[in-house]
Amino acid sequence: MTPVVARVSVVLVIALALTGCTATPPEPRPTSTAPVVQLGAPGEDGRTLAPGEELEVTPEAHTQTDVVFVRDMLHHHAQALEMTGYVEDRTSDRDIRLLAERMRISQEDEMVQLETWLQNRGEPVRDPDAAHDEHTLMPGMLTPEQMEALEAAEGEDFDTLFLQSMIQHHQGALVMITELFGSADGAEAELAQLANHFDSDQRIEISRMTSMLAERSG
Repeated sequence: MTPVVARVSVVLVIALALTGCTATPPEPRPTSTAPVVQLGAPGEDGRTLAPGEELEVTPEAHTQTDVVFVRDMLHHHAQALEMTGYVEDRTSDRDIRLLAERMRISQEDEMVQLETWLQNRGEPVRDPDAAHDEHTLMPGMLTPEQMEALEAAEGEDFDTLFLQSMIQHHQGALVMITELFGSADGAEAELAQLANHFDSDQRIEISRMTSMLAERSG
């Protein structure tokens, strides 16, 4: 028998031997029978869940302070959108146009987030009992006279007034956020995340506008 034939024969023998072997499947792991306990609310006892029953996750409760902040911030953002709406017809400055467009996009997106926050908690977007002009005294909001002056300005005068007005507006939003975090019962977890994002975004834009204003004045 040649060496090649011998090797083939050995391989066939091994293959036949393996074919006759039956693999033993692994034994299933025992299912845990440890009870799962759902913790009760403060002052209440927990309860043992039935097999297959899922834990109930209760979202963190929000407060009226949170609701008022969200509604006020929606109104605050709405005025910022009105201000950015003046830009297209009143300036040809590329930097001002790009800044206003960035603000428009970010403010619209944030308004959607704020409205969704209210809707997910069963809160109306607008307080039906609030007076029409209740929000006018919010920090940073432009007065009707300031809005009229901004709307009437054009060219470089508009550019300067727009930056000054929007810096004032953004700084007011920062005050509102600070007041939310400083309140005794505000800043529910998800809202706190939104507010922190708004704070960071507003500070970046204030820094940018301050630099742009300095370039135009010096």
